[in-house]
Amino acid sequence: MSSSSSVALGLRLGLFCSLSSLLLPAEVLAQSAPATKLDPIEVSPSAAAKPKPAAQAANTATTSRPRSRRATTAVAGGAPQPATASSASTSGSPSPTLNATKPGTTGSRLNLTPLQTPASVEIITAQTIQERGQHNVLDAVTQNAAGFIATPAPGNGGLSFSDRGFAGSNSVMTLYDGTRFYIGSGTLTFPYDTWSTDRIEVLRGPASVLYGEGAIGGVINVVPKKPQSTPYNAAEVSLDSNMTRRLSVDSTGPISPNVSYRVNATGNMSDGWVDRDKTSNVVISAAVRAQVSESLAFTLSEDYGDRSPSRYFGTPLINGSIQDALRFKNYNALDSTIRYQDSWTQFKTEWDVADGIKINNTLYYLTSERHWRDIENYTWNPKTQLLDRNNYIEIFHDQKQVGNRMDATFNGHVFGLANQFVAGFDVNHIDFTHTNNSPYSGTSSVNPYVFDPGSFFATTSPTAPGFNSIVNQYALFAEDRLSLTDQLSLVTGVRYDRPDIDRTDYRTPANSFGVSLSGTSWRTGLVYEPIKNLAFYGQYAVGVDPVTNLISLTTSQKTFQLATGKQTEIGVKQSFWGGRGEWTLAGYEIVKTGLTIPDPSNPTAGLALQIGQQSSRGVEGSIGLALNDGWRVDANLALLRARYDNNSQVVGGKVVSYNGNVPVNVPQQVSNVWLTWDFAPNWSVYGGVQIVGAMYSDLANTQLRPGYNVVNGGIRWKPDDRTTVAFRVYNLFDKVYAVTSNGTGQWLLGMPRTAELSVNVKF
Repeated sequence: MSSSSSVALGLRLGLFCSLSSLLLPAEVLAQSAPATKLDPIEVSPSAAAKPKPAAQAANTATTSRPRSRRATTAVAGGAPQPATASSASTSGSPSPTLNATKPGTTGSRLNLTPLQTPASVEIITAQTIQERGQHNVLDAVTQNAAGFIATPAPGNGGLSFSDRGFAGSNSVMTLYDGTRFYIGSGTLTFPYDTWSTDRIEVLRGPASVLYGEGAIGGVINVVPKKPQSTPYNAAEVSLDSNMTRRLSVDSTGPISPNVSYRVNATGNMSDGWVDRDKTSNVVISAAVRAQVSESLAFTLSEDYGDRSPSRYFGTPLINGSIQDALRFKNYNALDSTIRYQDSWTQFKTEWDVADGIKINNTLYYLTSERHWRDIENYTWNPKTQLLDRNNYIEIFHDQKQVGNRMDATFNGHVFGLANQFVAGFDVNHIDFTHTNNSPYSGTSSVNPYVFDPGSFFATTSPTAPGFNSIVNQYALFAEDRLSLTDQLSLVTGVRYDRPDIDRTDYRTPANSFGVSLSGTSWRTGLVYEPIKNLAFYGQYAVGVDPVTNLISLTTSQKTFQLATGKQTEIGVKQSFWGGRGEWTLAGYEIVKTGLTIPDPSNPTAGLALQIGQQSSRGVEGSIGLALNDGWRVDANLALLRARYDNNSQVVGGKVVSYNGNVPVNVPQQVSNVWLTWDFAPNWSVYGGVQIVGAMYSDLANTQLRPGYNVVNGGIRWKPDDRTTVAFRVYNLFDKVYAVTSNGTGQWLLGMPRTAELSVNVKF
C-alpha cells in the first residue's frame, strides 16, 4: 500500500472513529426494533407510509418530495416498517418481486417507478435477497433479474456480467449508490457483498444517457441501506459445508433529534471448495445523516472492503471435457495471492430549494488497491500427458478517483402540462497506475492428478511499473418527463461526455500519448397508461462504449472513437390484484457499430479499422404472483439472438471472418423460476432454478460451453418475531457446470452442492 493511500485511509478511519463516539448513548439502543422482517418488499405504496401514492404521481407527473424530509426518511431509506407494512411476508402470501409501482433511481433521475419508465427496469429488494440466501451481488442479480448471467473470473475482480448480447464490464456497468468507479484493465472489485444492500436496481439496454460510456448492455445499481430515525439492530451468523463462517451486524437509529446513523459490517472466512483455496472478506459501511432543516440534509458515508477471494483460475479440459477427478483441483502456485482493498467516501447534499425545485450533490473519493500473484493458464498436453502451466502473472493496481455529481430537478408545468425536468453535471479525475511483470514469463508442467503446486517465484520475470493513466472527464446531462395527457407521457434524455486521457508508458516512453474523446448519448420514449397500473411503452436509445476501458487505452487504440449502440424497444408492464401480481414483456433490437477489426489490406501490420458491427435482438418476460394459501411464484425468461455482423481477427497471419457467429459468453436463453410456500405459521419453504443456455468460449464458435440448470432451495422457521432460522442448499443436485471460461481450454466451475445454516436476530 502506498503512503498516500495509508494517510487517506488513516484520515477516514479517524473520522469514523470520532463519529462512533456519538453512537454509544444508551438511549439509542433502548427502544427495541419493530417486530417485522428486514426491508419489506413494497409493491404498492402504503397510504400510511407515503405522503403521496405512486399511482397518483404517475397520473400527475409531479413526484417531488414533501418539503419536510423528516416524514419520509424512514420509508426512503428502507428501514423496517410497522408490522402492517410487512404483513404479506409474515402472514399469508408475500408480494411479488418486480416492484413495478415502487420509485427507483436507476432507470431515471426523476424518481420514476418502473411503470413510468420507458425501459426494462427491475428492483430487487433486500428481503428477496436475504430470503433466498444470496450473499453476493452476482447471485442476487443473475438469479432474480431477467436476462443477466455472470462472467466472473479472478482477473476481472469477480464482478462481470452479460446482458442483451453484450458481455463484460465494458458493456454492462455496475454502480454503487448511483456512483460509478471507472474500470481499470477490465477489473472491478466493489461492491460484492449484499448484507449492507437495501435493494439492487437493474436497467436493461443502453444506459449511457444516464451514466456515460460503457453501458450498452445495461446497468446494475447496488443501493445501500441508509440511516434511519427509528432504532433497529440485527445480526446474522451462518456456517456452510465448505466451512464458510459468516458474521454480520446492522445497526441504525437516532443520535440526536436531527442526526441518525447506520453501521453495517460483515465478514467471512472459508476453506473453499477446491484444494488450497482459503478465502476471507470484510465489508464495513458507515453513514451519518444530518437533517439540518426541513429542507436541507447532509449524509457522510464510508464503505470499505478488504477481500482475499478465491485463487482458483479454472479447471483444464482433457480431451475437450471436464474430468470428475479434476473437479476440486487447484493448479495455482502454493504461494499465490489475490487481495483487493476498496474504499468509497461520499458526501451527499439534498436541498429542497423551494416547492418543485430540488438540488442533489454527491462529492466522492474512491480508491482501489489490487494485487495478483498467480499462475493463470493450464493446458492439457496429450503428448506428455501433463498440464503445461504458463502466465506467471504479478500485477498491482493503484487507482484513485475523485469527483462531483450535481443535479437540479424542477417540477412544474409547460404550456399547462405537468412536467418534470432534471439537469446536471458530473466531473471526475482518475489516477491509475499499473505495475506488472510483463511479458509474464515462466512455465512448468505438472501431473494433473498428483502434483507439487510449486512456487510462483521459481521461474518468473521481474515486477516493475508498467504505465500510468490520468483521466479527466466531465459530462453534462438532462432528462425530462412531459405528461401529454393523463394517460400519455413523453420521457427524453441526453448526455454529453468528454474524457481526456494522458497515458505515460514507463517501459517504452515513446508509447506515451494524450487523447481526448467525446460522445453524445440520448433516448426518447413514450409511456401510455390506458388504465391504472397498465403501461405500454416504446423507446429509442443511443449509447456509447469505448473500444476498451478508457483508463487502459493503449497506443494502438488512441485514434479510435467511442463505439455507438442504438436500441429500439417496445414493451408492456402491469401491476394487478392490488399489487399481488405483476408482469412485464419487452422486445428489443440493439446494433453496435464502431468495433475494431484488422485492416484486410495489411493484416500483419497490427493496424485496425473501426468498422466492425455486432447486433442482438430478443424478447424478455417476467411475472410475479402472490397466490392464496401462502404460495408465491416469480419467473422470468430471456430469449436472445446475438451475432457478429462484421467481425474478423488475424489468425496465422491471415484475416479470418467471424461474421454470423455468436459473441463470446452470450447464451441465447436465460431463465429463473422461484416458488415459495408458507406451509404453516412461521414456516416457509422455497426453491428456485436458474436456467442458462449454452454459449461459446471463442470467436470461431468451435468451443461450445454447455448450458446448465442449477437448483437452490431452503426452509425458514421463525420461532419468534425477531428470530429467523434458515437451512439452505445451493446446487441441490450437485450439478457440474462451467460459469465462465479462462481461455478456450479452461473452465471456471460453479460451486458444488453446499448446505448452509443461518440464524438472524433482530433486537
